[in-house]
Amino acid sequence: MRSTPPTAVVAGHICLDIIPTFDARQSPSGPLLEPGKLIHVGPPTLATGGAVSNTGLALHRLGITTRLMGKIGDDLFGRAILDIICSRDAALAAGMIRSGSPSSYTIVINPPGLDRSFLHCPGANDTFGADDVDLAQVASADLFHFGYPPLMRRMYEDGGRELITLLARVKAQGVATSLDMAHVDVDAPAGRTDWTALLQRVLPSVDFFLPNLEEALFVVDRPRSERLAATGSEELLALAGLPLLRELGDRLLALGAAVVGLKLGDQGLYLRTTPDGARLAQAGRLRLDERWTGRELLAPAFQVKVAGTTGAGDCAIAGFLAAVLRGLGPEAALSAAVGAGACNVEAPDAISGMPTWDALQSRLAGGWAQTPLRVPLSEWQPSAQGHCWAGPNDRTHGGSTLPRL
Repeated sequence: MRSTPPTAVVAGHICLDIIPTFDARQSPSGPLLEPGKLIHVGPPTLATGGAVSNTGLALHRLGITTRLMGKIGDDLFGRAILDIICSRDAALAAGMIRSGSPSSYTIVINPPGLDRSFLHCPGANDTFGADDVDLAQVASADLFHFGYPPLMRRMYEDGGRELITLLARVKAQGVATSLDMAHVDVDAPAGRTDWTALLQRVLPSVDFFLPNLEEALFVVDRPRSERLAATGSEELLALAGLPLLRELGDRLLALGAAVVGLKLGDQGLYLRTTPDGARLAQAGRLRLDERWTGRELLAPAFQVKVAGTTGAGDCAIAGFLAAVLRGLGPEAALSAAVGAGACNVEAPDAISGMPTWDALQSRLAGGWAQTPLRVPLSEWQPSAQGHCWAGPNDRTHGGSTLPRL
């Protein structure tokens, strides 16, 4: 356990989320958007969205000293974003970047019983470049997390030159790095990017790569991903099985990441780490030890009543990184990740469901039931620690006597 307070910088995509409320009895049938159709909704929830807000504010709530670096416009939406951030803590906004471009916004359509959909304007996010990040502010941090490059034009154009430059600069400061993805719209300019080639140049500078399952499949095997484009995480996992997780984890480690975490929606989180201790040692002041070497773990999600899924993956990342920043091992990090993600979905927006770190740990210790997986775990065993299962390639496989789920 560390003796000094951990610190993090969260940079990348930020926007204003406008979330109409639906009556709990409403169950829309047919397409929501069609000519001439009127859908009655209630008052909107206004919240900041994107990785900077969702992961950054969740880390702050979990007790991590956090600084946000997102780019906004000098407009009404930009001022609303700053007001919301400063209502949490004015110090969070010290690294925010003002731009002449309009602020980004998203209309989040999240009716009861259906997965969310979005109407999104990228705005100032498209102008974000490596020079926007103040390295003097980053140098004293323990961790730099960057989120959503597929939604930020300068981060993926020219083969990802700006993203490659940014993460290499941060690593040169001795700071650990984390990277999250976003859905790649194949019909947008981001869809014309060779993401495998881009990540081959980026991931050697990334200690923690934390996409969801569909995003990971897209960036390493686009043809197979496009064949399964209509399949969500849960169905994709059930269709392809656990070997797909191992395949993707190993391929992303081969591209240069030290730790790969794949978010699986309501099925939990999969973790694969490099067996190379020297690569783990490159995580700067985090000092990943032998607990992280050669691990393969899966943490099923916790059972909750879902009010909304906005920001669930971002908050799971925050739970994971908050544990890592406190010097905890992979089992504890996975437990915190799926716990934070579960708390998130109990509220309609991305942040208000997030507990404090102590409250989260108390809930994790209280016998919180986990969701049965929809895939067989015949080759897996309960881990000796936490709420996880150890895979056949986990170096501790075979050492647990915990009861099965």
